[in-house]
Amino acid sequence: MDRWEPATGKKPDPTAEVVAHMRQAILDGEYSPRERLVEADLCRRFSASRFSARVALQQLAFEGLVELQRNRGASVRALSIDEAIEVTQVRAALEGLCAQRAATLATPEQIEALQEIAEAMQQAVQSQETLRYHELNARLHALIRTCADNPTCSRLLEQLRAQLVRHQFVLALQPGRIEVSLQQHLRIVAAIAARDSSAAEEAMRQHLDNVMVTLQSLPKTVV
Repeated sequence: MDRWEPATGKKPDPTAEVVAHMRQAILDGEYSPRERLVEADLCRRFSASRFSARVALQQLAFEGLVELQRNRGASVRALSIDEAIEVTQVRAALEGLCAQRAATLATPEQIEALQEIAEAMQQAVQSQETLRYHELNARLHALIRTCADNPTCSRLLEQLRAQLVRHQFVLALQPGRIEVSLQQHLRIVAAIAARDSSAAEEAMRQHLDNVMVTLQSLPKTVV
């Protein structure tokens, strides 16, 4: 019997599910940069057909997570530091817009949720829980995108964030980095809570400018 989604009445798309599972495996670091992605292995791991595996690789190549080379197949894309800086420059413009809109559009409940995440980030820094901080950081930015209520901007940022996930984790591991990052995020949340759209945009841009400076200081072979 076919399985149907109860909320929508629609039949699940098996290919979309394969894309989602493969994407998450790459983002979770289960595949290393430049590691080959063999279709037969992917089919076994994700219980996918050859067609679904091929479509998934093409979609992830479009998202910048996979590299497809003629006669060599697919591999996990390795983003250089210089490329990461370029992506962060684009992120700065889009994230700044989201912060600006969030300061105007966020509901009281959303602002409270932002403040709760910021408080949890403070606790993570105090206990030096780097992985926890990294996860909360992602949650905070995701909620700001939700508050901004701009689906196009959110979609583009999700794609850019996926490309940078390894670099972001490496940044979080740099000595003193999460303490600096925390103060920047507290300023962003405070500006949004104060409904100061200009300050929110400026705080977000300053945060990502600092990310670029830190990226520039990393060894070229770090990721």
